[in-house]
Amino acid sequence: MGALSPLHLVIVLVVALLVLGPGKLPETGAALGRAIREFRNAVDGTADAMATATAGVPVDASTPPPAPATAAPDRGPDAPV
Repeated sequence: MGALSPLHLVIVLVVALLVLGPGKLPETGAALGRAIREFRNAVDGTADAMATATAGVPVDASTPPPAPATAAPDRGPDAPV
C-alpha cells in the first residue's frame, strides 16, 4: 500500500465538496482546524502536568535534609528504663 498522492487529495476534496456543498466547506474546515488545535493543546497540557508532577518540589540547598527517624534500641525485658 503506497503513500497518498496528490490525486488522492483531490478526490477527497471533490467528495467533500459534493457532500457538504460550497457554503459549508469553509466552516467545516475551520471547525476541524480548531478541534485539532484544541486536541494538541490538551495533549501538551497533559504532558506539562505530568512533567510538573514528576519533577517534585525544589530543594533549598541551605537547609540540611531531615535526619532519618530511628527507633529506640531494644534493651530487652530485664533492662532498666
